[in-house]
Amino acid sequence: MHNILANSKNLIIVFISIAVLSVTSAYFELQQSKDELFNLMENQAHSLLESILISSQEVYYASSEIENEMNARLLNNANIIRILLEQDRITNLVLKKIAEDNNLFKINIINKNGKQIYSSASNMKFAPVPELQAQQYLSPIFNGEKDTLLIGLRKSSMGVGFRYVVALASSNNDAIVLNLDAEKLLEFRRRVGLGILIRRLAENKNIIFSALEDENGVIAASPNVDTLKKFSKFDDLRPLSSDNAFAWEVAPFNGKVLFQAAHIFELEGKVKGLIRIGLSLEPLNLIYDRITRKSILIAIILFVLASVIFTLVFVKQDLESVQKQYKKIESFSNEIIQSVSDAIVVIDKDGKVIEINQSAEKLFGLSAGEGKEIELNQIIENQDCLSIMKNNSSIQQYECEINSEKRFLLISKSDFIDENDNQNRVLVIKDLTEIKQLEKQVNRNRQLKAMGELASGVAHEIRNPLNAIGTIVQQLDKDFEPVEDGEEFHSLAGLVYSEVKRINETIQNFLRFSRPEPIQKQFFNLNDLISNIEQQYSILLKERMIDLEIEQNWNGDVYWDRNQIKQVLINLMQNSIDAIKSNGKINLKISNDDRTVTIILSDTGPGISESNLERIFDLYFTTKAEGTGIGLSIIQRIIAEHDGMITVESKVGEGTTFVIKLPQK
Repeated sequence: MHNILANSKNLIIVFISIAVLSVTSAYFELQQSKDELFNLMENQAHSLLESILISSQEVYYASSEIENEMNARLLNNANIIRILLEQDRITNLVLKKIAEDNNLFKINIINKNGKQIYSSASNMKFAPVPELQAQQYLSPIFNGEKDTLLIGLRKSSMGVGFRYVVALASSNNDAIVLNLDAEKLLEFRRRVGLGILIRRLAENKNIIFSALEDENGVIAASPNVDTLKKFSKFDDLRPLSSDNAFAWEVAPFNGKVLFQAAHIFELEGKVKGLIRIGLSLEPLNLIYDRITRKSILIAIILFVLASVIFTLVFVKQDLESVQKQYKKIESFSNEIIQSVSDAIVVIDKDGKVIEINQSAEKLFGLSAGEGKEIELNQIIENQDCLSIMKNNSSIQQYECEINSEKRFLLISKSDFIDENDNQNRVLVIKDLTEIKQLEKQVNRNRQLKAMGELASGVAHEIRNPLNAIGTIVQQLDKDFEPVEDGEEFHSLAGLVYSEVKRINETIQNFLRFSRPEPIQKQFFNLNDLISNIEQQYSILLKERMIDLEIEQNWNGDVYWDRNQIKQVLINLMQNSIDAIKSNGKINLKISNDDRTVTIILSDTGPGISESNLERIFDLYFTTKAEGTGIGLSIIQRIIAEHDGMITVESKVGEGTTFVIKLPQK
């Protein structure tokens, strides 16, 4: 009952989750649709503004062309007047005649002091040109800086209307000033200029307003625009690049929220202002409302579908719950079996393997899945190791040979009956090989430490009297001369001194072993060290006709005492050379597994007997006639101080292999 309630609760949570997912999905769908619609409006607004910019530039260039033509005509008239002035043929009447013939409003000739000396309007009631105004506009001509001035549109001196003004310098730097009534020019600009283009944009019902503004405010705009709020995306009229010359925002205008877009207006590389349009959001809102209704309908359908699924799941919950529990237990059990470090082998009553975990496959050297459906005696060939299958003991330790390697195994067995009433047996095999090797190494280290301390004490006790004996023997040999047998006396004295010296060297070895130098770790490349040793022994190996084969399966940096590790490898290399003598092979293999560096040195020498193999790392044990028995003990101490382990395997007549395992750092 408790499980049913728990499952019901879970189903309700699932149902609510589906409902929330449906609503969330609808919400995000709406948001995505809204973003897509705004992107569409952005693209349309951008295209529209660029079209306006192109049209505006065409209008500007057309107006500029007309203005250039007008400047040329006025300057031609001014040149004629300058020629007449130089010929002293200018009078007010002549200027008046020229003005009437060429539709000029007024012609003035002003001297350097700003005084009007000739005028086509001298008989008319017009105010003379103010000196300050003349000096302001005509000073470049008076100063000789320019001979032509295109002053352009200026307000009439009477304050009524506008004039278009150009000026030309005479030979003595007087100013010939021509005035043209600018009302027709202004009317043309109003009729075909940028302003009319801006105003007509707003005739489209979806374009609510259009305007051209600069830093000082609105220049031209549709009729419904008096003032405009500053466009937030452009703090000034200087775009950083062509990519950000366009921007848009949603902002209020006259009580409505509009899609407002703006584009920097440039002419001839200079910013002239900002063109702005306000687009109605009504078409966008209609599309958005339609998408909203569609999304809500989809959410309702999903909700109904979830309700149906919820009902079906609720009906079948007991069956699914049982199946899930079974699969969970099965998966959990399988994970436990596969993840344990001990080898597990399940066999049926006929001795056939029906289940084997990864640790067992690794132990017996099998590939994935290879161990199933084969006989147990095909995996464990040693019958002594299978004796546990016949005796009553449930757990027993065995020494077995697996894949030509000696292994110490702890095997336990247990029986169980499966769902088909078949009796099966489970073998749990623990590999104790490394533990045994570690125990041996710990025992050897303990023995070596004790023997080293003993050697140190004995060495100190012997060294002082031994030195005294050596000194006395030398002194006697030097100062005393016997009456008879003098030659024999000196020979015996020399022999005594030689033996004292030999004993002293042995004591020095004792002291070096008992008081080893502390390790000095440093980072270095292992390949460099191997290459150095290979070069060091190249001549000797060639003389002995011994092949050295190096398998460098890993090349990296290690954090060891370089000198002491080099001493280890040199001692092992020398031992192999001494064992082979000539015509043999030495193999040095380097590998790295899980940041543990393995160095394997094997030779094809005569091998070591099993009785000697147990004592090979003992202090002072040696099979060499001139050996001290300290070398391998020192090697083991160095490896132990590096938190490593060294083992040896050997068979008489086949050779010897040393295996060193050290942490990379």
